[in-house]
Amino acid sequence: MMKILIVVFCMVALTACGGSSSGSQDPAGGNDSASDSDEWLIPGSEVLDGGPGKDGIPAISDPSYLAASEARYLDDSNLVVGVNLDGEIRAYPHRILDWHEIVNEQFGDTPYSLNYCPLTGSAMLWEGRHEASDPTYGVSGLLFNSNLILYDRETDSYWSQMLAESVRGPRAGEEARRLAVVETTWGNWRTMYPDSLVMDTQTGFSRDYTRYPYGSFRTDNNLIFPVSDRDERLHLKTRVLGVRIDEFSKVYPVERFTDQVEVINEVNNGYVVVGSSGRNFAMAFNAVLDDGTQLTFEAVADGGPVVMEDQEGTRWDIFGRAVSGMREGEQLEPMFSYIAYWFAWAAFFPGAEVYEP
Repeated sequence: MMKILIVVFCMVALTACGGSSSGSQDPAGGNDSASDSDEWLIPGSEVLDGGPGKDGIPAISDPSYLAASEARYLDDSNLVVGVNLDGEIRAYPHRILDWHEIVNEQFGDTPYSLNYCPLTGSAMLWEGRHEASDPTYGVSGLLFNSNLILYDRETDSYWSQMLAESVRGPRAGEEARRLAVVETTWGNWRTMYPDSLVMDTQTGFSRDYTRYPYGSFRTDNNLIFPVSDRDERLHLKTRVLGVRIDEFSKVYPVERFTDQVEVINEVNNGYVVVGSSGRNFAMAFNAVLDDGTQLTFEAVADGGPVVMEDQEGTRWDIFGRAVSGMREGEQLEPMFSYIAYWFAWAAFFPGAEVYEP
């Protein structure tokens, strides 16, 4: 317990020194408590103050980038979140995201927000609204099931990251528009995309990006904040790819994939999972096309971005893009899926099936 309290204290001290803090004031600007269940679409009593306050963990806007060959601050084993938007290839290292959680920027004329919660190990990319006067997001300082709650700066609505949905405010009930991200090691990403850009440590904030701010949290079996359902079928910090379809959910521990690329055709549920423990990634895509064709896949293990081939001979990359064959140029629809710590997925989606090889 003392160890956990020390970690909490360090978290608050480190994050609060980088931005303003609103303390325990109501995040929506009123006088009511943050646990007012009448205003939340999630159990208000389970919305907790994480400590630093609103914007106490400062989001990054307009980040700067390095060429992959110049990113000497990264080791091959460091995790990154990679994106591919119309051929724009960029990587966002956990080393930076651990300290900032949100990166707001533009790809062309479209606003995007990459968000990452270090307490649940979950990363997403959301497309913003073109018409918004301010399409960016900030860190609210609140948590639900130990997971980041964002707020949008245009309407001050609050968003549960792992639900990808607004849970309080004018946009309550609205779902975020999610786009595919790949979480993997820097070594694997750099091998697949040697011309990738990577976010620079020159963020405008004074942070030690060589140091992980949460002590032993990534590897121990303890939690800092309580969750609604604690499922110990797996080690709490096992990294899993979770897939959700309505009330059905299933997780695929990354460590249970083969060392090389492995494909799991979930024919009955209409999706495909591809992953590798050695290359440290996992993705899930809808295998049923708009014309009703159900594809089945086999693994391609050449070390590049192409990871699977379907029964028609089309080859698909790690983002679900057809790069050659009769369907070249097509895009598989990403499932509602992302990598997270097991404890977090189990808390949000109780009773999830666990993949057994």
